[in-house]
Amino acid sequence: MQRYFIPKEQFNDDSVTITGDDAHHLVRVMRAEIDDECICSNGEDREARVRIVAIDKGSVTANIVEMLPLAAEAQVKVWIAQSLPKGDKMELVIQKGTEIGAAGFIPFVSDRTVVQYDAKKEAKRGERWNKIAKEAAEQAHRNRVPNVESVQSWKNFLNKITDFDAAWICYEREAGLSFRQLVQKSLTSSEQPKVLLVIGPEGGFTEDEITEAEQRGCVSVSLGKRILRTETAAMVGLSCILYESGEMGV
Repeated sequence: MQRYFIPKEQFNDDSVTITGDDAHHLVRVMRAEIDDECICSNGEDREARVRIVAIDKGSVTANIVEMLPLAAEAQVKVWIAQSLPKGDKMELVIQKGTEIGAAGFIPFVSDRTVVQYDAKKEAKRGERWNKIAKEAAEQAHRNRVPNVESVQSWKNFLNKITDFDAAWICYEREAGLSFRQLVQKSLTSSEQPKVLLVIGPEGGFTEDEITEAEQRGCVSVSLGKRILRTETAAMVGLSCILYESGEMGV
């Protein structure tokens, strides 16, 4: 069943109003008609199966048939901090990370980042990234849309590390700790731990960056003996954390 995230103010006691691109998609793409059903979520605390009762120009009104349980989100809140990769790879990280279960994304610029950061393009790019997260969350039947923060400098990013219960930075020279060890050691005391997974650019982190991150509380972790592409590392790391936390079983 098609799913849409709508603003809280469009979620009433017994009905919802779908507008904008979502209304266009529902009517023009999905060819929805009166009495057809879909799922609407406010992205926070309400999700419902609804039945269409009116289709107007630019909006769709639907009555709430039943409220649905909010059971699709992982208890472990994993944020992916991704050094900006080349091309459209950040879009891939956001799309697939959202499908797997990431709670949010923090793009940043590090020493070996190849992409030239352009502040003039930031708003447009951020809008596109958030749209990708929304569409991926709808496709994956998530209860919430992951937040995509604005691009951070390395210095500003370091200041965010202490906001998390645990922070793990992927480093190809780390030969000891595994995700299994880190999950068992670090995620036993909090009901909904907030974890930061830090991924470097195509050229990897410098030794100075690893040292600076560790001084702020990051623990370096290995992704195995093979060298992964930056976008692959994000997906593998996220999957490992959720699997070892029991979030990918039945």
